[in-house]
Amino acid sequence: MSLAPELLEILACPRCKGRLLLAPGAVALRCPSCCVAYPVTDGIPVMIFEEALPWTPGPGPGNT
Repeated sequence: MSLAPELLEILACPRCKGRLLLAPGAVALRCPSCCVAYPVTDGIPVMIFEEALPWTPGPGPGNT
């Protein structure tokens, strides 16, 4: 399941209001500024900062 491009354009990190990146496989939305990933459950992004998972941006496909 994937997220609609229109939805991805309007979603922002609830903490810093920054742009989010879609993880490969559409399993999470990543915030490079806060270094967290918001899980996507059944096609619905869980945009609660307390439920976000730590994520470290790094080199490689899908990690920028």
